[in-house]
Amino acid sequence: MGCSPTKFHGVDIFPGNAIPTPQLIPHAYRDESVIDYANSLQAELANHRRSTTTGYSLSPKSIAQITTGTRLVLPSPNGSFLSLQIGNTPTLAGCLRNCQAVAEFAKQYGNKIAVIPGGERWKNDGSLRPAFEDLIGAGAILSYLPGSLSPEVKVAVATFQACQQDLLGYLKKCSSGKELIAAGFEPDVGIAAAYNVSDCVPLLTDNAYVRA
Repeated sequence: MGCSPTKFHGVDIFPGNAIPTPQLIPHAYRDESVIDYANSLQAELANHRRSTTTGYSLSPKSIAQITTGTRLVLPSPNGSFLSLQIGNTPTLAGCLRNCQAVAEFAKQYGNKIAVIPGGERWKNDGSLRPAFEDLIGAGAILSYLPGSLSPEVKVAVATFQACQQDLLGYLKKCSSGKELIAAGFEPDVGIAAAYNVSDCVPLLTDNAYVRA
């Protein structure tokens, strides 16, 4: 199975155990196609710009009060893109906030688990760049998974453990954190830095994340 650490998105923020739960629907692109896609599903569309002051956006703060039954399309070239590349592989969305819950849930699928960091892109040309926040997010999830560890896994776990006592401080200083703070979204960094505060396990089901 796959397990993809989210960026600073609030995919793990679902209201309680209410039924029907919200559905967060990934979409890989931010062009006009996403509007047609959301309309075809009779779903709401999250603004891909965090600067929006009304409605839902990619800011986790805007999703915190999402109502039950809402279907929300999230356009993202990182986590959403990856979510749509996995075929029939069971896929969960994990981050610092729900790392233990996701790891424990993943164990039911067997002893071969892939943790795939969503990555980040440079604004000038869209190319991939190192994402510190994803490294420690992956490390947090992997720290709860037993078994033999690859060198890459050992590095991720060691990095997470080295930063564990000051996650907020490190996230504020990394490239993505500094970008958010400069844009006026420092609260989003605080939401992302909260460690093990959520038992929500988002499971990709029929191309939408729902609470498992």
